[in-house]
Amino acid sequence: MKRRTLDILFSAGGMVLAALLVIAGVVLTTNANFANDYVTDQLTAQKITFKPADQLTDEEKAQPCLVDYAGQQLTTGKQAECYANNFIGLHLQSVADGQTYAELGAPQAALREQVAAAEEANDPNLPQLQAQLDEINQQRDTVFKGETLRGLLLTSYGFSEFGAKAAQAATVAYIGGFVLFVLGLAGFAHAAKTPESRAFALVEAKPERETTNV
Repeated sequence: MKRRTLDILFSAGGMVLAALLVIAGVVLTTNANFANDYVTDQLTAQKITFKPADQLTDEEKAQPCLVDYAGQQLTTGKQAECYANNFIGLHLQSVADGQTYAELGAPQAALREQVAAAEEANDPNLPQLQAQLDEINQQRDTVFKGETLRGLLLTSYGFSEFGAKAAQAATVAYIGGFVLFVLGLAGFAHAAKTPESRAFALVEAKPERETTNV
């Protein structure tokens, strides 16, 4: 095969790959922008604002991100992660000794049975039992709302991370496409300077052995 032909083939192949990488980069960039815009729109609509720095408690001041975002409106995935884990998660630990919504289900059901039994028996401890049930009902309702909002914010954070990864992949695709494009141009330039008659690898003819007659 001619060297010039080989250069053209490799260069054309590199250009095709470069074009494919650029297309992939555009698709990834579009997805990244969609993810970022969607997360920003959804979080902005919630109108959540971090507490100002002068209103943070000692426990909240121990959370670096709460100090960094103090007074800011929550609009990004990173802010959502901070608010979910370091603000909501922190305060949920102080409700019902840190028990989850599911864990509070059993004691709530047990108190309901005790209250029902006390009502039937006219038990004088009924007001105390009812007060305990009201308290655990309120705790479970608070934990449910907190865990729900925390889950939604972490979902937004996860979606934003997909967008960030897509943006990183797009950058890699653009760089790869640029490199292949430059190499393709170099290949075409080399082909233009290569004589058409030049072969890819010249095969040297082996010298014929001299025969001697005895």
